[in-house]
Amino acid sequence: MTKTVKFNGEELNVKMAKYENGQNAIQLIDQDGMPYMTASVGHAINISDDDVIIKDYSENEGIMASLIEAGIIDKPYCEVPSGFVTLYVARLRK
Repeated sequence: MTKTVKFNGEELNVKMAKYENGQNAIQLIDQDGMPYMTASVGHAINISDDDVIIKDYSENEGIMASLIEAGIIDKPYCEVPSGFVTLYVARLRK
């Protein structure tokens, strides 16, 4: 069964992937099968294999709440400063 997330009036399919550094990536695909956004980032910090780093700023603002509401991730347990923004580390729900 495909997991979905509602964001900005869109129902998006969740596609899990991996960054080159082995961290989890969350890609969101629209109903036409086109990439809509990447909700995560790969970052040079050590995180668990069950974690993901969420980008919740700029065009992604609000995606973290949508991912939590959809049961994709837990509430973040760690904040990571990155330049002028904050990234959030959260556990993936299985």
